[in-house]
Amino acid sequence: MSPEEQLRVLKQGTAEIIEEEELLNKLRKGRPLKVKAGFDPTAPDLHLGHVVLLQKMKQFQDLGHEVYFVIGDFTAMIGDPTGRSETRPPLSKEEVLRNAETYKDQVFKVLDPKRTKIVFNSSWLENLGTEGVIKLSAKYTVARMLEREDFSKRFREGKPIHIHEFLYPLLQAYDSVAIEADVELGGTDQRFNLLIGRDIQREYGQEPQVCMTLPLLVGLDGVRKMSKSYGNYVGITEDPKTMFGKLMSISDDLMWDYYLLLTDYTGDEIEAIKREWHPMEAKKHLAFLIVKRFHSEKEAEVARDWFERTYSRKEFPEDAPFFELDVESVTAMDLLLRIGAVSSKNEARRVIQGGGLRVNSEKITDPYAKIDLGEEVRVQVGKKRFYRVRGKVV
Repeated sequence: MSPEEQLRVLKQGTAEIIEEEELLNKLRKGRPLKVKAGFDPTAPDLHLGHVVLLQKMKQFQDLGHEVYFVIGDFTAMIGDPTGRSETRPPLSKEEVLRNAETYKDQVFKVLDPKRTKIVFNSSWLENLGTEGVIKLSAKYTVARMLEREDFSKRFREGKPIHIHEFLYPLLQAYDSVAIEADVELGGTDQRFNLLIGRDIQREYGQEPQVCMTLPLLVGLDGVRKMSKSYGNYVGITEDPKTMFGKLMSISDDLMWDYYLLLTDYTGDEIEAIKREWHPMEAKKHLAFLIVKRFHSEKEAEVARDWFERTYSRKEFPEDAPFFELDVESVTAMDLLLRIGAVSSKNEARRVIQGGGLRVNSEKITDPYAKIDLGEEVRVQVGKKRFYRVRGKVV
């Protein structure tokens, strides 16, 4: 791809690029860029919130760039103060290392292991030493730190801010110096930290990195960002049934953000699904795609069938609309068109392939499957639409 084409692809799904023209200039140099994202192993498992960043890293990989998955085993012992109203409790080195090992295994569920460099920031931060930390601290001011919203709020409210919390963004910034990063990725809440990386790189005589922020994935509670500490997460190593069930609990409105941030569907395709599918079927399809990605298609099918057996409505309303057709049999796709359940063949195909059609309680997933209408059949489309259909000999 040309640099302009790469930029167009990379912009998709991002919240902000600082600065876009700088990224284009870096791409025009014709060399693989060093793309960095940091993950502090404060809990043992990655969750779908992390996947938003991992997908963008994979996109850079597919375009031929170098990806650095930075495990913040050193910075995790300080704790990121971002969004915190109080100081984080410290983690022991043993806890951090234990969590870090699980990250190494899980990251390759998204990234290409042959094109991923996993690095631990302790490998350069431990060697920085007291003198190095003092020199690093001298490159930034307390006034600049207090521009950060969470710090300034705590300062105004008289809540403690400990000196080591100021070190966190400086040490994270030094990660970019150690790697000589061209691009750093992070959630929108990491904007302040990423910008410090630009400043510190300049102080060390490096060309500043481009900061690329991505939207935060809202957790299952529909309010706060997905986080293990909030208990509103879907872990990527959770068993398929648990994962499927959790995803089915999100609101219909939130579901579309998950489609946008966690699947390969384009905005136009998502709008078509929103328009043409029943929300329940769209949500089941989303859950199926995500479980399939982190487990397998077979396990996703088992999880979907389990959910439908356990939670789906069993009663068929006897007053459902009745249709008498002038044929003995019909394809599944034509059946939906003839009874007015869909408005187009494309919509019928999506409903059927998405698992949204049942005939006499049996799921039909082939749009061209023949449906025998010799006797009355009971048709369910999605969660809430029911029809009684009978054919006749012409």
